[in-house]
Amino acid sequence: MKRILALVLCTLMTVALLAGCGSKKNDDTNNDKTWVVATDTTFRPFEYTDKDGNFVGIDVDIMAAVAADQGFKYELKSLGWDAAIAACKSKQANAMIAGASIKQDRIDSGWIFSDGYYTATQCMTVRTDSDIKGFGDLSGKAVAVKTGTMGATYAESLKDQYGFTLSYYEDSPTMYQAVIGGQAVACFEDTPIMITTIKENGYDLKVVEGSENDGADYGVAVFDEENRAFLDLFNKGLANIKANGTYDKIIAKYLG
Repeated sequence: MKRILALVLCTLMTVALLAGCGSKKNDDTNNDKTWVVATDTTFRPFEYTDKDGNFVGIDVDIMAAVAADQGFKYELKSLGWDAAIAACKSKQANAMIAGASIKQDRIDSGWIFSDGYYTATQCMTVRTDSDIKGFGDLSGKAVAVKTGTMGATYAESLKDQYGFTLSYYEDSPTMYQAVIGGQAVACFEDTPIMITTIKENGYDLKVVEGSENDGADYGVAVFDEENRAFLDLFNKGLANIKANGTYDKIIAKYLG
């Protein structure tokens, strides 16, 4: 009887040890994983490149703080807006953080979003010497927008009512230059981006007072279920850095 009991105990201990080894291996696998996060570093103050070539900005700092809080490794790749989306869809990147507004048509087309980490409005911007004071002054004129953005969506919702046409650009700097150079009379952009860009670059542009919409939240996006685990990590870390004050310090650093 004692012999049988000893054998049973030995078997149970062996199973437990094997199970423990399996769990350790899974933990090591998760700890060793490096998540590839795509971004667009022409979106000041959320993501941009400083004079030394380093990636900086609100999104960059939030991602770093969340990763430190949750203990995961990641690689940030600056690809541009369209290329970042393409990289995620082709599985060359796991996730995207690039001031992506959470909106229903994106969700319907397969975007999977994190919790919102910043609420941004969109606005209309014109040259400082422009006599355009509102949407009613845009009739018959060309307006610049950046492809696939909330600014473009906002302008598209107004163009028929106010009778203006749209010219699409692949990046924000080119869109701004179209207004400065006279190819377009106005552009639509996220308000914090526009205000910071004008201030930092001294662009000959101004935000039209009263042109802002209600805005929407920015979120981190993935494009398949296998990367939802990254959003779980991000959401947990975001909640923690909001609770401990790190988030507020990041926002204050860039926006005051």
